Amino acid sequence: MTAGGRVEIGVDIGGTFTDVVCREVGGALHVIKVPTTRGDPSAAVLQAIGELARRWGVQPSEVGRFAHGTTVATNAVLERKGARIGLLTTAGFRDVLEIGRQLRSEVYRIVLEPEAPAFLAPRRYRKEVPERIDASGAVLMPIDEAAVLSAADELVQAGVEAIAIAFLFSFRNPVHEQRAAGLIRARHPGLMLSLSHEVDPAFREYERTVVTAFDAYLKPRVDRYLARLEEGLTQAGIAAPLQVMQSRGGLATAAVARLRPVRLFLSGPAAGVIGGQIAGASAASDDLITIDVGGTSADIALISRRKPMLKSEGVIAGHAVRVAMVDVTTLGAGGGSIAHLDASGGLRVGPQSAGSEPGPACYGRGGKEATVTDASVVLGYLDPGFFAGGRLGLEPHKAAAAIDTKIAKPLGMTTAQAALGIHRVLNAQMAEGIRLVSVRQGIDPRRYALVPLGGAGGLHATALARELGISRIVVPRLPGVLSAAGLLAAPTEHEVTAEFATPLADLDRAALREKLHAIDARAASLMAAEKVGTADVAISYFADVCYIGQSYNLEIPFDADDPDPATCLYRDFLEAHDRIYGHSVEIPAKIVGVRTVHRAGGSDTLAEMRFAPSGGPAIIGRRDILVAGESRFVGAAVYDRDALAEGFAFAGPAIVQQADTTTLVEPGWSCVVDAPGNLILTRLEAARS
Repeated sequence: MTAGGRVEIGVDIGGTFTDVVCREVGGALHVIKVPTTRGDPSAAVLQAIGELARRWGVQPSEVGRFAHGTTVATNAVLERKGARIGLLTTAGFRDVLEIGRQLRSEVYRIVLEPEAPAFLAPRRYRKEVPERIDASGAVLMPIDEAAVLSAADELVQAGVEAIAIAFLFSFRNPVHEQRAAGLIRARHPGLMLSLSHEVDPAFREYERTVVTAFDAYLKPRVDRYLARLEEGLTQAGIAAPLQVMQSRGGLATAAVARLRPVRLFLSGPAAGVIGGQIAGASAASDDLITIDVGGTSADIALISRRKPMLKSEGVIAGHAVRVAMVDVTTLGAGGGSIAHLDASGGLRVGPQSAGSEPGPACYGRGGKEATVTDASVVLGYLDPGFFAGGRLGLEPHKAAAAIDTKIAKPLGMTTAQAALGIHRVLNAQMAEGIRLVSVRQGIDPRRYALVPLGGAGGLHATALARELGISRIVVPRLPGVLSAAGLLAAPTEHEVTAEFATPLADLDRAALREKLHAIDARAASLMAAEKVGTADVAISYFADVCYIGQSYNLEIPFDADDPDPATCLYRDFLEAHDRIYGHSVEIPAKIVGVRTVHRAGGSDTLAEMRFAPSGGPAIIGRRDILVAGESRFVGAAVYDRDALAEGFAFAGPAIVQQADTTTLVEPGWSCVVDAPGNLILTRLEAARS
């Protein structure tokens, strides 16, 4: 918080809605959902800030903290709207980016598409530079400075906005990359650069080249977006620095985020996982499966022992990118997902989405396709007059017409049956996604609690839990905007990695300490830029470990002060290998690289976000709904979430309405409100057993 600031704001921009959570320190909490402005996402943010002032008197000058989750980096890749970039490589390695690893994720397709992201820098934008450093870091051939300048000049004339530099073995000795960058900056001071030894200092030239190219591809667009948002915030009177969520689950100032935009790929989903983590902790649930169902996608993540699971490599638009991130699996399944019939007449849902413009047919904005939200209206789950807190009135007759025309009549069924079919197909897809994520980690989902997030998560929670055999659901107090709330609970965090190839049997503690000291100094400088005192920083260490000769490694935490780190790392590596891959063998292993994570701040509970009941009636009406397993519509009580006090209990069928989402409680489930305001849903069969 900045000096004198008494207000914190968290903003999460999704594909359909922009969610804003405003917390007055020691006071009230305000929630706003506004449609995302696709052309300029910052416009919706500024609109919401203006509304905070009009509705609740929150003045921009009172804002002491502003945290933001964004999809701008992911969208730039998905839509291929990043910058035109150039790539400088060691002579002879110009085509590494295009050759790739010759891996195929879809081996049975008749026509195989290239899976290496050559679109980042087509061949005419890739230039070779005579230079060579060997595997030990020794200079074999000095860098040809004239060739560097000539290549840079040609690329600038071709219209590139950024250049990625990825020389062979620069992670061992970065002197040539540093010299090339110095020459280019002197000749072209406005050109953005990404250096592989800074972006990804680890072995494997293809992976390092890819992530460096992605970083350059994103830099101009992310820089423009953050600059535009910062300018808008300043003009609105907000003096607090802009903080941005990174893929690993920590916040960084916009100035640091600009330097490492490739770390923003899962900015929005990571905030949702943090929100799910603190919601689960408030409900005394340590092991969770979170599913964030928005307008265009569903993000699935695992939290084990109150810690989100992380991975060292993610997949963005089908391309593997070596960036540390929260282990989130994204499905093209959301409220705006379009239902359609395939060539054989089978019902399919997604991955295409109606988004917010024009949106589902029920929005009344010109959308003609049948979507999941339209199905929810037909089934009686949504109140047309209270969608998004009443900000957007729905038109049920248009929802019914779209489903009837597109799905029901071609399949020879009623509109209600078609709507229920849409829900069942979507639920089956999400349940399968959860199974794949959990089983892949060696985890039985039945032992975990389900935490539904997002505007549509609560509508699918009981159906998903029933499908997966899960007996406990935790619906947070603010599920529809929990990603924005998670931003306010996230820590400031910076991670620095370094190559450290050494067999565990030959591990030199002094050399390890020296390497950790070097990367700690780099992480400390980043925290200093955040104006975080050293006394407030917690430091964690990790090692990437694999069997000698193995292609893939696992991240293993370790204690730098352990008298025998090699033994502990080997033991923990064998345990992790057995859990994830189903086996382990006691043969020699090695460290590939080491990592330090500096963290400060953050919250583990939702104690500061507790709500007092409104005092109004708990039941505000009844509605007929149709759920799976029922042949006809059944009556369901409609509850006002704001009026439910601690200890209030009821059983399904029921609907719980609130400004940011709607929760469906199917028959066979009971619900009770806990002290922090979570809805705790329990399967009645499980409770009796």
